[in-house]
Amino acid sequence: MEKKAYIPSPLDLSRVTLPESLGELTEKIAENIHEVWAKSRMDEGWTYGEKRDDGKKTHPCLIPYDMLPESEKEYDRNTALSALRLVVALGYDIRKK
Repeated sequence: MEKKAYIPSPLDLSRVTLPESLGELTEKIAENIHEVWAKSRMDEGWTYGEKRDDGKKTHPCLIPYDMLPESEKEYDRNTALSALRLVVALGYDIRKK
């Protein structure tokens, strides 16, 4: 069987703007993204270490979200923002009850 090259084609969300009122939601989603990632790693036997070491299964980001360096928080925020933009682009409303 011939394999075809996979070419990712995400939706262009660059023109989707989110209201500032979603700032708190974005941060909560970003924090949860980190928590899910950290739990998954820990479930696989990873622990905190000052340097990432795949052999020893140590990672410096296995700490609470509020202790992460800003660069790592920004990665999680961008993931959250992308998800929120996709929800809006697909025609859904996001509002707090």
